[in-house]
Amino acid sequence: MMKDEAPFLLEWFAHHLAVGFTDILVYTNDCSDGTVEMLQRLEELGLGYHRPNTIPEGQKPQPSALNHAQAEPLVRDADWVLVFDADEFLAINHPSGTLEGMLDDAVALGANGIVITWRIFGSGGVVDWSRAPVTEQYTRAAPPLWNKGWGVKTLFKFDHQYWKLGIHRPSIKNKWLETEFPDSVKWLNGSGQPMEDYFKFRGWRSIRRTIGYDWAQMNHYAVKSVDSYAVRKFRGNVNNKKDKYNADYWSLQDRNEVEDTAILRHAERRAEIVEELLKDPVLNELHYAALERVEKRLDDYRQTEAYQQLRDSLIEAGKVPITQVEAKPPQARDPAKIAALMSRVEKKVADHPMEERRNETVAGWAAPDGDPYMEGTIDISGDIAVEWVANHDIELPADPRIFAPETLSAILIGRFERRHARNIAGYLDGCARVLEIGTGVGFIPMRTISISQGLVYMGQDSRAPLIEMAKRIAARNGIEDTSRLKLSDGPLRLPNDGACEAGGLAAYLNDFRPDALRIARPADVPPDLLGNLDLKTVRRILIPFVSDEQAEAFRNDYTPTLNAKGFAEDADRAGSGSLQFDRRP
Repeated sequence: MMKDEAPFLLEWFAHHLAVGFTDILVYTNDCSDGTVEMLQRLEELGLGYHRPNTIPEGQKPQPSALNHAQAEPLVRDADWVLVFDADEFLAINHPSGTLEGMLDDAVALGANGIVITWRIFGSGGVVDWSRAPVTEQYTRAAPPLWNKGWGVKTLFKFDHQYWKLGIHRPSIKNKWLETEFPDSVKWLNGSGQPMEDYFKFRGWRSIRRTIGYDWAQMNHYAVKSVDSYAVRKFRGNVNNKKDKYNADYWSLQDRNEVEDTAILRHAERRAEIVEELLKDPVLNELHYAALERVEKRLDDYRQTEAYQQLRDSLIEAGKVPITQVEAKPPQARDPAKIAALMSRVEKKVADHPMEERRNETVAGWAAPDGDPYMEGTIDISGDIAVEWVANHDIELPADPRIFAPETLSAILIGRFERRHARNIAGYLDGCARVLEIGTGVGFIPMRTISISQGLVYMGQDSRAPLIEMAKRIAARNGIEDTSRLKLSDGPLRLPNDGACEAGGLAAYLNDFRPDALRIARPADVPPDLLGNLDLKTVRRILIPFVSDEQAEAFRNDYTPTLNAKGFAEDADRAGSGSLQFDRRP
């Protein structure tokens, strides 16, 4: 469904031909920028289809188009159908890189639908208008696990007898709810994993147990640049929502916390198709006339006070941290009302034991090893709006590029590493020099030197972005005495290290000569590596844990090695969150 999308039309059209769609049908209403003429020419060229969205009185444009599509022979004859908009670009993350390859795997799993979750893409700080492709200009997005961005679109096998089209997902027609038809619905999430049964009947968003992007994601470019946003305001929106495109909407949609370039795997083929399309003289003329028309209108608008006010308000709105973004609150859930609306079949599904009808929570929320940081590459290039919150008197940034989602929640209420922050002074009583491996952003070292007189702390982490952020946090908190706090991203293993040697770590021990070693990230210092180190200056080793099960696993792994090195566990200390091994007299 489109209204005045001419400047972006060819890229959108070419991209979806590139990923593998065979038939593209567009409904338009009240266009004035050449969108209709371009679509008509594409239909003349045999590349797509255009239909006018004739809107009955009292109905909104989007539902009207869906009603037309429900009866459209082209839609009825389709094998698979996806309903989506001109600011949405389907990115195929499936290994095949194609729609067909993804559907082949879905069919092989017995599925007849794939629920694809949005990724919200922001302006990336772009203010001015550009003719560059949308998918190449805007490559920064909200974190994948940001739940305000979890709206979905559904790619599914369509049969008009059973299904009624919807904006986010189709619905089973009422007359089939009390039959066996719902049992035949087998939908997957965007990672190719089974959706929970409730989604056959209701819902338009992913939840923590159903989100997935391994196969596909729907890139949602709701704002683009400030100038593009101004252009969008010219035309209104498909649902006639008054003042929808205001600063509040911008702050919700202008999310730029992480880089995501997955869609660029389709860029070369998309560019080739655009080049071919522009060889048609009629389409070429229509395309460039549309660009010139909107640029002239934008130039005129830039001279007004209204534009300057809009520009200033959007730039300011873009500074709202992701932790403070407000979305329209959902309607309060009324279990009784929902139960009354449920069909017999849905009630039967809802009555199944919870373990049968619920998926396991997706990976990434709480790492089993307790690592509070995001997995994979961490990119902190560029500035984003974040909230700084005091945690045990150390201000930390609620930065979703760095911290896992549940960690962010702890930071926002001042409880990051709370147990260890409370107890670290007791663990280091009598120690003067501490080396911490896997320090992350250096929170425990900063907390320690702020409450301990004279102690010197070195924090090491091989993840350079975390050490860079640790330095920024130290500066923010006025902890700049490098004689007491030392931060390093130097490697623990040197290029010539053997399988169980650690030349880099050995150098830390020899040069810094700590009397306490805190192994905050045990994966970096496994027992066999620790067994090859000269620990002559170390008289205490600490290994923090997040659960009793993890404590027991660490105890089983490390105790034999440390006993052989002359250390014994102080079992009384484990109750405070860390295993403590002291050198025997």
